[in-house]
Amino acid sequence: MKLKLPILGLILISILTCAQDKNPINTKNGYEIAVPNLDIPWAFTFLPDGSMLINEKAGQLIHFKNDKKIQISGLPEIYVRGQGGLMDITLHPNYKDNGWIYFSYASSKGEGSGGNTTIARAKLKDNTLINVEVLYKAEPNSRRGQHFGSRIVFDKDGYLFFTIGDRGDRDTNPQDLTRDCGKVYRLNTDGSIPDDNPFSNRSNVKKAIYSYGHRNPQGMALHPKTGNIWTHEHGPKGGDEINIIEAGKNYGWPVISYGVNYSGTKFTEITEKEGMEQPIHYWTPSIAPSGMAFINSDKYDNWNGNLLVGSLKFQYLDMCTLEGNKVIKEERLLNGLGRVRCVEQGPDGYIYVGIENLGIVKLIKK
Repeated sequence: MKLKLPILGLILISILTCAQDKNPINTKNGYEIAVPNLDIPWAFTFLPDGSMLINEKAGQLIHFKNDKKIQISGLPEIYVRGQGGLMDITLHPNYKDNGWIYFSYASSKGEGSGGNTTIARAKLKDNTLINVEVLYKAEPNSRRGQHFGSRIVFDKDGYLFFTIGDRGDRDTNPQDLTRDCGKVYRLNTDGSIPDDNPFSNRSNVKKAIYSYGHRNPQGMALHPKTGNIWTHEHGPKGGDEINIIEAGKNYGWPVISYGVNYSGTKFTEITEKEGMEQPIHYWTPSIAPSGMAFINSDKYDNWNGNLLVGSLKFQYLDMCTLEGNKVIKEERLLNGLGRVRCVEQGPDGYIYVGIENLGIVKLIKK
């Protein structure tokens, strides 16, 4: 009996998907849609009343409250190109007192044609952003469409950390401290540079840089117990990494890597070098990671303490079981729903996940 071509194609896709997965697909977890009908929800954050602020990559800021989407005005001009647009969003740790909202976006302002990643803050009043202040703008602009980063996290001391990708210029930006891009940065909440930043006493460098040698970090989270900043970043073909960020450290891109060019050729012969940090975990093949959060609640029983990473390429939420700083097990959640762009733990202790062309879903452990 001959199989019809569509059926044969589905069988082949299923076989290839299973072959790529080292762990069995988890079928014991469900979800419910918290916010429907979103295109590319690049990031979201929760306001004190439990409502959400959601960044759509194309340049819309949405306030989702009482099951209604309210369009927020007052955004600066957004440069939408390739991977760039309206990106991360988070609240000041003392938001209830000062009302500051922090967000990242691509902007065409400044030196050169094209655009580059920008960090800003503003306040929300009557569905409008007011008091918009640019805190950092990467220079120069570039017309390349890739590797804008960018995530924003406050540490336990109230410092503002953010990431900017190498903008596709791997041989110039990541290893050069005089240039933006391919870096993790640290600022005070008002945009000033802390006196104890690792390169603050060196001349002719970007003093906001905290670590360097990064490719395209699209995940960053504060470890709830250690207070360390964890990031992940896209490799090329293979070599996506998880790193723990330390002041002044060089994370190696593109001198060392576990990946190769997209064509399959090598751009480096080494995976280790003295003076360059090793990732605590890497993926080969690449999963194209985006979004990152620790489970830090009692809603998921023995999952508490695990790390969650979204996969754009394979369209699942990767749950990493940790033993100290080591990933000892990986498990697929929400498999096949769509490209996972962002993940956050809500004030109710549940995990919420932004999925492209679907919306934001609430993870339910059955």
